[in-house]
Amino acid sequence: MKTFKLRSQIRILSFLFITVLIVSGITAFPLQTELNYLVKALEPHPGVLYHWLSEVSHALHDMNSLYPFLSYGTDWLAFAHILISIFFIGVFKDPVRNIWITQTGIISCILIFPLALIAGHIRSVPLFWQGIDCSFGALGLLPLLLIHSKTKQLIAYSHTYQPLN
Repeated sequence: MKTFKLRSQIRILSFLFITVLIVSGITAFPLQTELNYLVKALEPHPGVLYHWLSEVSHALHDMNSLYPFLSYGTDWLAFAHILISIFFIGVFKDPVRNIWITQTGIISCILIFPLALIAGHIRSVPLFWQGIDCSFGALGLLPLLLIHSKTKQLIAYSHTYQPLN
């Protein structure tokens, strides 16, 4: 019964993680449309976020007008999110055998921090936006650490529990 509960919890967390990765990937395709919507929604209350997103939206519009092939990079970003989510189907199906996927996900979420802070600084991305990018790593860590912990419990329980004959 304990293993069933652990497996169910891992499946729920894995499903949520997979879903968020897919949605995150899909939203990278219509980036210009999304930015236009956000800028318009923030326009009545201009602040630092409005000004940053407005600048990004204008730059993306100019880039898409002159060099539309550069947006192919965000298409690959979207694809990568969707591709990564496919690996987590292994965790959903067999978390013990595929614990390495969870561990890789944890490492990836941790590596978001130096990437966002170093590349963000080099690319002149405002610090508050680097923080938003880092939050994706932090939010991804939460379910992955829970999955990892529950998988370790599942492993420990399966090694200690010996059914009666």
